[in-house]
This record gives sequence, C-alpha cells and structure tokens, in this order.
Amino acid sequence: MTDTSYEPPKVWTWNREAGGRFASINRPIAGPTHDKDLPVGKHPLQLYSLATPNGQKATILLEELLEAGHTGAEYDAWLIRIMDGDQFGSGFVSANPNSKIPALVDHSGEKPVRVFESGSILVYLAEKFGAFLPADRAARAETLSWLFWQMGAGPLLGGGFGHFYAYAPVKIEYAIDRYAMEVKRQLDVLNRRLGEVPYVAGDEYTIADIAIWPWYGALVQNKVYEAAEFLSAHEYGNVVAWAERIGERPAVKRGRIVNRIMGDPAEQLHERHDASDFEGKLA
Repeated sequence: MTDTSYEPPKVWTWNREAGGRFASINRPIAGPTHDKDLPVGKHPLQLYSLATPNGQKATILLEELLEAGHTGAEYDAWLIRIMDGDQFGSGFVSANPNSKIPALVDHSGEKPVRVFESGSILVYLAEKFGAFLPADRAARAETLSWLFWQMGAGPLLGGGFGHFYAYAPVKIEYAIDRYAMEVKRQLDVLNRRLGEVPYVAGDEYTIADIAIWPWYGALVQNKVYEAAEFLSAHEYGNVVAWAERIGERPAVKRGRIVNRIMGDPAEQLHERHDASDFEGKLA
C-alpha cells in the first residue's frame, strides 16, 4: 500500500518532534552543544564509546589483541551515553567531529592521535599491532573489501531497516519492504561467501569478521531488532554457524559487553580500565 498523504515542501525545515525515539540525538547541524572535557585514564589507548554494533567492533578488536599477547593494547573504555547527548560535548566533538561513537585517542606518541569511524579504528589498531589484517597484498585487499562492504552496508541495515522496522514512530510498509529486501540480499551475499571459506576474508579471522559480526551475527541470532523470524534468518545457515563460532571466542565475549548499559547486568561493563573489571561478569 502506498501512503500518499505526505507532500514534501519546497524547502525542508527541521521538525524537532518528528524523530521518534531518537529525536533527542539527531539534528541537522554539527558541532558541540556544551563544554565537557573527555576523561583520560592510565593507558595510552583511550576509547569513548557505547556497546552498539559499531562500538563493539573496537572493544572486540582490543580484547582480541590482548588475548593474542599484545600488551600495548591495554585500554580505558569510557561510556558515552548518546541518549544524554554526551557525544555533543566539546571534548568528544574534538575527538570525532561527526559526533558518533566510537572515538579512539592514542596517547602513545609525542602528540595524541584521534581516530574516528569504527572501520578506521579497526584498520588503525590492526596496523599498529600488526595483527588481524594480513600483510599479503591479495589477502589484505580481500579483508579490506569485506570491511568496507560492511561499512557501506551498515547504514542500510541500521539506519534503514532497523530504524523503520524497530524504531520509527509509525510503520511504513514501503520503507520496511525496501530495506528488508536489501538486508536479505546482504545476508545472501554473506551466506554464499561463508559457504566457500571459514572466515569472511578467507582462512584467517580478521578485522572483516570483527566488523561484520556485531551487525549480521547479532541479526541472525536475534540480538538486534528482534527481526530474525521476520527475515527468515534460519535460511542463512552459513551465517548462523559463523556467528555462533565467532561468538564463542573469549575476546568476543568480553568485548561485546564493554560500555554496555542494557540487558543482563552480568553482561554490562559500563567502563573498562583493566582486565580485572570483567570479574563477576559473563556468568
């Protein structure tokens, strides 16, 4: 059914009340709304985030690096409450002018290095520690191709399907159908690939898996949007098996709960400053 009740005006104007659940965090301008410095902990790597799928990418990789013995990957993870507008504080905007989590600041050199956009953080850390990004040119290209596949597809899954299916104040059949079709196509792309190789980029577990798992792994496991049945996620058996295998990794179990503020308290770690912070969690 087509909704013909809305006719766009000649010039769009911002309706503050039209954003639904996330009206308070979306606006058509950039820049800070208030002065607020970011905290800095004891480690060179300072992460400012929230355990959304994009936020989980960074914490999973950091935990994987530590699991692999890269002690220099110790980090402080600070909670950014986006519903409270923390991302519009002056300190956070300095770390990420786009006001989106996650943001990383590396204090290990002469001058702090800011890194924003989750995919950029994955590449930066993988290159810094020489791990989870193959050195071989062909394997590296395959890994980066799948990483950027996720970065390009993510807005269609999150901002498109997730918004209209789960969060929009009204259900719009056309929008849901449009984005459900695209998400299912993406799942088919991933399912076909994982029918050929054990990990997305080939035989090795890489930052491509780390980027894709919090979105598509969680989707088929019904952990985002509660849409697994709606999308017939069981049909994508290779994705389901891969998601379960990745989810059993100890570093993934730890990384996915860092900066988490919803769900089971045993799976919430609002801030992370040391490995001992996980004690009593993941019961």
